Amino acid sequence: KAIASPRAFQLVKFTRWLARPFPKNIQLWLSDLNRRWRKSLLGFFTPGMMIEAFGYHYVGPIDGHHLEQLIYHLKRAKRIDEPILIHILTTKGKGYAYAEENPVDFHGIGPFDVKTGNGLKSSEIPTYTEVFSQTMLRLFEEHSNLVAITAAMPQGTGLDKLAQRFPERVFDQGITEPHCVTFAGGLACAGLRPVVAIYSTFLQRAYDQILHDICLQNLPVIFCLDRAGIVGEDGPTHSGLFDLSYLRSLPNMVIMAPKDENEFQFMLKTALEFDQPVAIRYPRGRGEGVKMDKELLALPKCKAELLKPGKDIIIFAIGNMVYPSLKATEMLSEKGIKAGVVNARFAKPLDKELLLKLVQDCPRLMTVEENVLAGGFGSGVLEWLEQEKIDWVKVLRLGIPDKFIEHGAPAQLREIYGLNPQGIFNQVLKFLKTKERIIKAVPGK
Repeated sequence: KAIASPRAFQLVKFTRWLARPFPKNIQLWLSDLNRRWRKSLLGFFTPGMMIEAFGYHYVGPIDGHHLEQLIYHLKRAKRIDEPILIHILTTKGKGYAYAEENPVDFHGIGPFDVKTGNGLKSSEIPTYTEVFSQTMLRLFEEHSNLVAITAAMPQGTGLDKLAQRFPERVFDQGITEPHCVTFAGGLACAGLRPVVAIYSTFLQRAYDQILHDICLQNLPVIFCLDRAGIVGEDGPTHSGLFDLSYLRSLPNMVIMAPKDENEFQFMLKTALEFDQPVAIRYPRGRGEGVKMDKELLALPKCKAELLKPGKDIIIFAIGNMVYPSLKATEMLSEKGIKAGVVNARFAKPLDKELLLKLVQDCPRLMTVEENVLAGGFGSGVLEWLEQEKIDWVKVLRLGIPDKFIEHGAPAQLREIYGLNPQGIFNQVLKFLKTKERIIKAVPGK
């Protein structure tokens, strides 16, 4: 049981003190006396006074680049039998001048020229973050009521250029995702159209605020979830593999995911057509290299896109799983299998009219998503089939299994979990051989 009372906490500390051998108590008492004397003298000049007021033993500040000093204090801290806070000072990019001068630019750095510190652009294909930034600039010029909010990630989300152009309409709230969402709700109540740009993994921290302060009030806040899906090198803490599941459960929420960078800019335009909460999830990295239309067009609301008809199986894919699905159908056609592909566009609401037409003409349906299978896009399709009492369709869901995804290159991870063209191709071949109605996919090896 947690000790909430400061007096009770002090009593426990005193009881522990009495239980120790007497010589050790004297030693600790003298150490504590020395510490209190130093605190009285230096309390007004260091952060220690405030921290120790909360019952923590404060050590620092320590030079984090002085290895011997760091090891000494860490070993000393292990001997202190009470809550402790070690204050360590470091310089980001220590030893490399360009990194020290531009710590933000070197926070998540790709290949760069060591001599100049400039990044090496490996492709002319824009990243989704760059497309977001460029499209928001255009939309901000067209709509004076648009505002943008981020949680200490203006550069990572692409809002830095927007902040330079419209400083009074871009709000960096620091590492406070829950506050960002509630703040957006307040701005929406005042007649503005807030765009909240936060990485998918970090928006999880604000689930309660999305539910109570946005969806319950049905406020027109636009959530832009960068780094959705497999992130790769940043490891399991940054994987955006849960947003379709946790957002799909919220009433009033509309969820979109683009198949490519051109469709992404259209979705940003489309989001403004809804008078309710909207979330757009998009992956890390570069787009598909498609032509970017100059005119911003709104997509048909809540409608999917039939890219390729098929008689043997329909692959209902969402987001960045559309193109791998298309490539898989090319491989399947060589086997004489007529597989179709639908670009879902909307995870919620589903295009039920198109779905109904598809399942009447084709007996097998596969869903593909870069999200956990539990409660995700495929689950939504199964729920719809159950609601419509459709029991003649065989369904296979591909996605992420019930586990945290390890560190690795995105392409390598997609291969492991069967979310590349070859993996989709293999699963279709297995699926066409089975007689079961519904199969739970177990992607990967």
